[in-house]
Amino acid sequence: MFSRSSNNAINIITIISALSIIAGSAALFIVLSGFSGLKEFSLSFSSVFDPDLKVLPVTGKTFLFSSAEAQKLDSLPGVAQFSKIVEERAFLEFKGKNHVAYIKGVDANYPKVNNVDSTLIFGSWISADEPVAVIGIGINRILSVGINNFNDLLQIMVPKPGTGQITNPSQAFSSSKVLVSGLYQVNEELDDNYVFTSIHFARSLLNYDENQLSSLEIKLVPGVDPEAAAKKVQDLLGENIQVKTRIQLNDKLYKMLNTENLAVYLIFTLVLIIALFNLVGSIIMIVLDKRENIKTLHSLGANYKEIRQVFFLQGAMMTFFGGLLGLLIGLIIVAGQLQFDLVMITPELPYPMQLTFVNCIVVLLTISVLGILASKAAASRVSPKLSE
Repeated sequence: MFSRSSNNAINIITIISALSIIAGSAALFIVLSGFSGLKEFSLSFSSVFDPDLKVLPVTGKTFLFSSAEAQKLDSLPGVAQFSKIVEERAFLEFKGKNHVAYIKGVDANYPKVNNVDSTLIFGSWISADEPVAVIGIGINRILSVGINNFNDLLQIMVPKPGTGQITNPSQAFSSSKVLVSGLYQVNEELDDNYVFTSIHFARSLLNYDENQLSSLEIKLVPGVDPEAAAKKVQDLLGENIQVKTRIQLNDKLYKMLNTENLAVYLIFTLVLIIALFNLVGSIIMIVLDKRENIKTLHSLGANYKEIRQVFFLQGAMMTFFGGLLGLLIGLIIVAGQLQFDLVMITPELPYPMQLTFVNCIVVLLTISVLGILASKAAASRVSPKLSE
């Protein structure tokens, strides 16, 4: 693999093919690591707001959840915590400014199910005994609501249930005022659309019964399979509800990220295939340069299959060790980005990357398989015609 040819052109072609394999494998690993980091970064927002499992009604907006079912769910293997949720679209008003959002009433267990501490940027979380709310930073920007402003409270209005024509608009809404005790920040979509209150306040405002819920959010014990846990919860609560995992709650996002990852992998695999044409050309040039040696070996008793193995082994070794060196370079670059934030998206946000064992295996397998195919094709040029 390291021996030089008497022909300088062949030496140059061989060096170029080796460098292209190294650069191609390094680039493939860096890009896959970058997309793994972007995927993890994108899903980190949903992991803050979305639970491991979410129980929703099959039809309508609410379902009944009794205390007996709560005890059974609490003792179900794999379930660490669960939180009762009452949610409805609401109309917000503050000093003549209006905004439509969702009011989300949560119980005391909600911080144990979702990591709300990481999203809270100002103030404190809601209290179960007081009419207070935590709003998104986007809602605060729209309405200009102050934190702990006892003089000016946020008014929340929801439509009253019923049928028939509305004759008096003022009587069509249930209304109540709350003190804004905190601000949270997750992403633009959530920050503009959700107001957190206590479940008692939301029930009172919506005139819901004690057992009436919009959803249940469940946190699982680490290591428990979400699909298996979802089936157990479904069997426990019956057919009137549906249980969704975090992936199912964000199925469009997962599909988009996986499709983008696959597309980038295929594009860079195509780049590797083009780079391996250099390897094919290099081995073919070496075969032509070694015609006299091939004749000698054949005269000494080596068959053409054995001679092909020599050139095949040379190409396979160049590919494997070149890919391994490229992978090592990629590992150093990705580790440098993780350690020293070499590339920044914003002055405070480094480009996300993730080192995974799967990406290492994918790069090595890809370069090895393509290298074996390229070496096989190039070594096939060794034939009896060379002896003519």
